[in-house]
Amino acid sequence: MLITYMEMENSYKITLNHGSGGKMMHELIDSVFLNSFSNGKMIQQTDSAIIKNASTHHAFTTDSFVVDPIFFPGGDIGKLAVCGTVNDLAVSGAIPEYLSCGFILEEGLELGELLIIVHSMAATARVAGVTIVTGDTKVVPKEKCDKLFINTSGIGRVSDENLELGTGNLVEVGDVVILNGGIAEHGMAILCEREGINFHSGIESDCAPLNHLIHEILSNDHGITFMRDATRGGVATVLCELSKSRKLGVEIWENEISIRENVASACEILGFDPLYVANEGKFISVVKAGKAGQVLEKMKAHELGREAKIIGKVVDNNPGLVVLETSIGGKRVIEPLAGEQLPRIC
Repeated sequence: MLITYMEMENSYKITLNHGSGGKMMHELIDSVFLNSFSNGKMIQQTDSAIIKNASTHHAFTTDSFVVDPIFFPGGDIGKLAVCGTVNDLAVSGAIPEYLSCGFILEEGLELGELLIIVHSMAATARVAGVTIVTGDTKVVPKEKCDKLFINTSGIGRVSDENLELGTGNLVEVGDVVILNGGIAEHGMAILCEREGINFHSGIESDCAPLNHLIHEILSNDHGITFMRDATRGGVATVLCELSKSRKLGVEIWENEISIRENVASACEILGFDPLYVANEGKFISVVKAGKAGQVLEKMKAHELGREAKIIGKVVDNNPGLVVLETSIGGKRVIEPLAGEQLPRIC
């Protein structure tokens, strides 16, 4: 049962678990933010708000980035900020166009570090084909921030046929689940860099703008009924949220879920379930069975989708649950993430 706004106000304090993307974060959003800001757009809780107009529809999203460390194998906080916002727009069916960027800088931050991050943002925006058009800068005293935090907002155009892609409302029994590559790379890259752990063959974040790949698979009669990028909470959280909202079962197959050997080893040694570990270049697509081959072919033709696989399907049994068929033939119910696995991974 959800705690009430008044109960939270009187007896609760915010913990790192409230930023996990799991149960506690949803309780916070439902009990505080939706309670205060509730409206037809926000209550959908999609990655982007869809704003419908008579002629042109737009998707609008915002995100804040507090990743620690600010530089990591495969990226930095600036690249991550652009990719995260571009991807939230793209999985909502939008063509990303314009971004804003807000910086909170800590007194004492090296100017050279800031320049590297800003140049990285500019380069990533060029790759994604978006324009950073406005921003804001604030400076706080030393030890009142951790080097720098970034907020980015983005806007893009959405066609009529893609208006419902982020909601899950179109998903039906028989649809298949496609993942565009190996999982858990971003979360493990951040953790290993933060803790100074060396697994010899280095683990790199999969941080990348996905909009060009997504644009390719959304062309023509695509048959895609849902998309979501698997960031905080990983693949498991995306599928748990979908199955719960649609009251349908989702079956996934462990043998079909790709994970690089060094990432799998890191997860095993450090005690993390890779299904819950964050990604920044992976997304879930749910597709009509008859169109799955076409979508898979287009994914594999793009460098960010070469390892794409069908990893599961939507079923009518076990409504509201995600069930994993393990590599040894057993069954495991995938529960929503309860607390924080890895704080400050985005």
